[in-house]
Amino acid sequence: MDLHLSGKVAVVTGASKGIGLAIARALASEGVRVAAGARKGSAELSELAMRFAVQPVLVDLTTPDGPSRLVEQAVGTFGGLDILVNNVGAVRPRLEGFLALTDEDWDWALTINFLAAVRTTRAALPHLLDRAPATIVTVSSVNALLPDPTVIDYSAAKGALTNFCKSVSKKFGPRGVRVNTVSPGPVATDLWLGDRGVAATVARATDSHPDQVAKQAVADTSTGRFTHPQEVADLVLLLVSDRAGNVTGTDVLIDGGLVKTL
Repeated sequence: MDLHLSGKVAVVTGASKGIGLAIARALASEGVRVAAGARKGSAELSELAMRFAVQPVLVDLTTPDGPSRLVEQAVGTFGGLDILVNNVGAVRPRLEGFLALTDEDWDWALTINFLAAVRTTRAALPHLLDRAPATIVTVSSVNALLPDPTVIDYSAAKGALTNFCKSVSKKFGPRGVRVNTVSPGPVATDLWLGDRGVAATVARATDSHPDQVAKQAVADTSTGRFTHPQEVADLVLLLVSDRAGNVTGTDVLIDGGLVKTL
């Protein structure tokens, strides 16, 4: 299926690994020129930049001016912007409980999981409007719909993020910018399965094994497994393409059936 993406320009945040890297690779494979924003580079991102029109941009997106610098470099390098993928995010299990969370903990979670996307969207929108029809896809989480006290700050931030994107879709849809979110459940990335990921962190705190924690995380899914990063990337590709040209203001779950509500 031709997605009609060749020659377009995209910004992808959090693109050095995991879901972001998979999205950057998928876009580049379709002929999209990609500004790949990340705080630190990676060998995989450098390899991708050698093979495709991918420009790594090392920037801290948790700073107030980081998102605007990423967008400015993308437009300066490629001459415009057609696609924004807000992917950057992080989670820290709060096993000590809500009452132990400080204002600094909340600031960290809200900045990386919510404000980074708000600021990047604000910086990108004038350029997207110039090239409309254009698209924004933001990676949210099932935790926007499934609040979890173990990740209470992350859940709150993702709930705000999904709400924000819905509002932006209503405001800018009439001007040719479609805005959607995708909400993964557990994904097979370092965030979940790495040495410092959720499974390992919970296992150390509960005297169990990371494999047990990971198995429990997907026990309530219908498929019984983690989502692969490429599966999220494929969904994003469809949403940013004109094949989904009348889809906006929508949240698409990719969770193996974890969310059971209508």
